[in-house]
Amino acid sequence: MILKIENIKNKTDSELLSLFCSSGNSEYLGYLYNRYMHLVYGVCLKYLQNSDDAQDAVMQIFEFILEKINKYEIGVFRTWIYSVARNHCLQKLRKKNKEILTDFSANFMDFSDISHLLYKQDDEKQIAALNQCIEKLPETQRCSIKMFFFDEKSYADIADETQYHIKSVKSYIQNGKRNLKICMENKLQDE
Repeated sequence: MILKIENIKNKTDSELLSLFCSSGNSEYLGYLYNRYMHLVYGVCLKYLQNSDDAQDAVMQIFEFILEKINKYEIGVFRTWIYSVARNHCLQKLRKKNKEILTDFSANFMDFSDISHLLYKQDDEKQIAALNQCIEKLPETQRCSIKMFFFDEKSYADIADETQYHIKSVKSYIQNGKRNLKICMENKLQDE
């Protein structure tokens, strides 16, 4: 069944996503993806720094989402597809063992909340305190924190490996960071 463009061009992202999920018709997803293909290409080009690689990645990402989109709860498609594209490119770069040059500011990555705890005067004490505090976290938070910060896995990768819901993973990481910060501050004040 071929969809008429006038029937779907005025639909919101959420409506198209819902239509795809309920019907399984990939044309809905294809139309939705086309809206953001320029964004996906831009992200891929930024990370991969090669036009041909970026074009290949755009197609690989579409194949990925066509196959796996039903496993995710998507709030805002634009934000989600940006994250998928970024994670895809980072995985490609890791496989090639290339150095990943990127902006690690607090606005870009969640690493800031833990890494700033290590940039004081006595690193050995802080590393020991951090390890002790990590071990005190509940299992869900400890597992999510270790996979995210030390194994550099994405929220989606952690959710796939642990079978936690992706929103739970985000929550475990946020709560874990808060608990680590409190624990570290208490340990360092006691010393």
